[in-house]
Amino acid sequence: MTLSTSAPAPPTPRPAATEPARGPHRRDGRAALGFLAPSASGFLLFTLIPLVGSLAISFFAWPVIGRREFVGLENFGELLSDPIFHRIMLNTLVFVVLYVPLNIVVSLGLALWISPRIRGRGIYRLLFFIPTVTPMIANALVWRLLYQPGGVIDRAFQDVLGMPAPNFLGDNRWAMAAVILMSVWQGFGYNMLVFSAGLDAIPQSLQEAASIDGAGPLRRFWHVTLPMLSPSMFFAMIMTLITSFQVFVQPYVLTGGGPGVTTETMVLNLYRQGFQQFDLGTASTIGWFLFMIIMLVTALQFLGQKRWVHYDD
Repeated sequence: MTLSTSAPAPPTPRPAATEPARGPHRRDGRAALGFLAPSASGFLLFTLIPLVGSLAISFFAWPVIGRREFVGLENFGELLSDPIFHRIMLNTLVFVVLYVPLNIVVSLGLALWISPRIRGRGIYRLLFFIPTVTPMIANALVWRLLYQPGGVIDRAFQDVLGMPAPNFLGDNRWAMAAVILMSVWQGFGYNMLVFSAGLDAIPQSLQEAASIDGAGPLRRFWHVTLPMLSPSMFFAMIMTLITSFQVFVQPYVLTGGGPGVTTETMVLNLYRQGFQQFDLGTASTIGWFLFMIIMLVTALQFLGQKRWVHYDD
């Protein structure tokens, strides 16, 4: 009996792993970084570094000329215990509480008025948007002339009512109302366009179905239009709220913060501390107070929007 032996077959060589070509991907990445660099540099130089710098300065007594001294939280404590600053914060809150609803109501009302396919709709949009794109300083100067004794408003009061108009800019009872009225006129155009675009996006079939079911205009507005428009309203409220806390030009030009401190706002006081009294430490502290307030209110709005904002999934 014979045994035959044969050599085992050699193992099949595995193909060598090939690395993916990285050249095109690297070139794309470098190109993306190149396009991103200008905006990133601008954000770094003009936003992030000044933001961190202002936070550091808020812990110092930092006069423009003179000795700078670390004071910790003393600037924050002085502001919180200052009754004048309490009044300034209250002025800002009053402006926000009155201005934001008025802006939203006027903007939404005008958007509803021009929402049907009426003739000249584009012209109305343009006319209503002109105050928004006009420089605010120019609008404020015009309104200051209107409010002055002997101005257009005063003459209208005398012609129609036979009596002079109140001293809108010099009377404590009217000064803030005058600032709010001018601000609403300046700012309603942007939100009007936002609401108008949102109304155009609502399917007409929903309105027709609700009408067939017997819903009148008010019920259709409350149960169809408002829910479908809620994302646009949420966006408009967020943006309007943020800008209203930063009101500056209107009280600065119209009243100078007066009479007394009746219309003095936080940003106007920040300007006085930093650029008139040259107290950069206090000015930075006011800025961070304002930043924290805006962040808190915005966060609360985002938490609350789940209850009333309806997104069309």
